[in-house]
Amino acid sequence: MKLRTQLAFWYAAILLTGLLFIAGWTYYEMVFAHPSMTAALAAEGHTPMDEFWEIMFFGGLPAVVLALVGGWFLMGRALKPLTTLTQAMEQVQPHTLDRPLPSTGNRDELDRLTEVFNRMMMRLNDSFTHIREFTLHASHELKTPLAVLHGEIEMMLSNPATTPEQRESFASQLDELQRLSKIVASLTLLAKADAGQVMLAQEPVRLDELVHDSYADTLILAQAQKIQVTLETCNPVTIEGDRYRLRQLLLNLTDNAIKYNQPDGRVQIALVRKGTTAELTINNTGKGIPQPLVSRVFDRFFRVDESHSSEIEGCGLGLSIAEWIAKAHRGDIAITSEPEKITTVIVRLPCTDRLYSDPRTITA
Repeated sequence: MKLRTQLAFWYAAILLTGLLFIAGWTYYEMVFAHPSMTAALAAEGHTPMDEFWEIMFFGGLPAVVLALVGGWFLMGRALKPLTTLTQAMEQVQPHTLDRPLPSTGNRDELDRLTEVFNRMMMRLNDSFTHIREFTLHASHELKTPLAVLHGEIEMMLSNPATTPEQRESFASQLDELQRLSKIVASLTLLAKADAGQVMLAQEPVRLDELVHDSYADTLILAQAQKIQVTLETCNPVTIEGDRYRLRQLLLNLTDNAIKYNQPDGRVQIALVRKGTTAELTINNTGKGIPQPLVSRVFDRFFRVDESHSSEIEGCGLGLSIAEWIAKAHRGDIAITSEPEKITTVIVRLPCTDRLYSDPRTITA
């Protein structure tokens, strides 16, 4: 129940209580306190009860109705700034924390609450900015030593004097270095995206062509686990965006569909156009995602099964990057899952009929 309705009920209850008190007092004054009034009314052919109900009907009832209507209107006026503040707070996002909430300027309790919220948002914005800067600087500083180590290990692997045992050890170290480099690259991308420093090309992209290419790559990835990959539907669709990032989106999703599948499982890919929207669907069999965890799959570094996370290559950033790419292209991404049955990823992107080249870029 809304606050305005609750206040209206309490207000009406107080009015009715007051009306009953006035009615009782009026009746007492007319019948018991002033007997002469009763005699005067009788001379005019009226009884005290007739006069009482006339007063209540023509005086008390209109007063109560007027008070209720006026109270409802005044409560709406009084609570309107609170509604405006609530709507403004609902629009707050991590990238809009630097925008202050509107105040009424009346210097009342609501303005004080708005000031408290604005100060809290400033502190949150400062904290998020420091985290983004730290992540960006740390990932940038890690690139050089990782590149040096990568080069040195490759040199040791190509050295004829390296023994087979050493070569095996160096190969394992190189795999871990490459995995760490991917993590650093993903962190750098997300930190730059959070800071609005990633430039996306804006040009017509045949999404169906990218899906066909991704399907071919997925067939290769699926061979080791004997996973059946099928391309159910692939309608011709053109969208406006960055070809490289869209390809990265498809790679992340199909790679997840293979990694979190089961031997002899299935992956189904479909691309259909629904009006002005391109809808990409990727289904895969496997253990699936428990319902309470579905809402967290786009969180950074989140892994559904932490106990077996070391057995599956990855760092829990692929879906975070996929979500950013989809939203940067004015689309959305969603996941549904039936544990032990099927998991479905749906990406929706706006279509375009533009077929010419456009070198514009946007910041995401």
